[in-house]
Amino acid sequence: MAISLYDVSVGSFLQSLGGVAGFLDRGLSHFTDNNVDPNSIVDVRLFPDMLPFWFQISSVAHHSIDAIDGVRAGTFSPGGATPPLSYADLQKLVADAIASLKALDPAEVNGFEGQDMAFVMGSLRLGFTAETFLMSFSLPNLHFHATTAYDILRMQGVPLGKRDFMGPMRLKA
Repeated sequence: MAISLYDVSVGSFLQSLGGVAGFLDRGLSHFTDNNVDPNSIVDVRLFPDMLPFWFQISSVAHHSIDAIDGVRAGTFSPGGATPPLSYADLQKLVADAIASLKALDPAEVNGFEGQDMAFVMGSLRLGFTAETFLMSFSLPNLHFHATTAYDILRMQGVPLGKRDFMGPMRLKA
C-alpha cells in the first residue's frame, strides 16, 4: 500500500499539533485550578541553555504549517513567532496552524513530491527534496519541540500522560 506525502506530513503534523493543543488546554485548566498565572510559565526553560516554553510552542507551529509553506516556496529558514507571547497567544498560534493545515489541498501537498527545496540559515544551505525535508527535518524538529513543551508543563506540575502527548490517532473507521 502506498502512502501519500500529505498523509505522512500533514497527517502527522495534525496529530502532533492536536496533542499540543490538548496539553496546552490541560495546562491552562491546571493553572486556573491552582491559582497560577499561565503567563508565568511562558519563559520557563528546562535547562538554562535551552530555549523557553514560548519558543518550543512557536517552533511546533513553525515546523508544521511554515514547513509546508517553505516547501511550496522552495526554501525554509529559522523563524516563527517572537516574544512577547502570552499563554493565550501560544494557544492561538497552535489553533491557527491546525486550521491552516486542515485547509491544505492534499493534491497540492502530494504534488510537492520530488521537488527540490533548501533549508537556509545564513550562509548554510542544505538541499533536500520536499519529502526528505518534511520527514527528516521538520517532523523530527516538531516532535523535539512538542516534547520539550510537554516536559516543561510536566515540570510545572501539570498532570499529563503519554496519551496527552500523542494527540488524536488516525484510527481505522
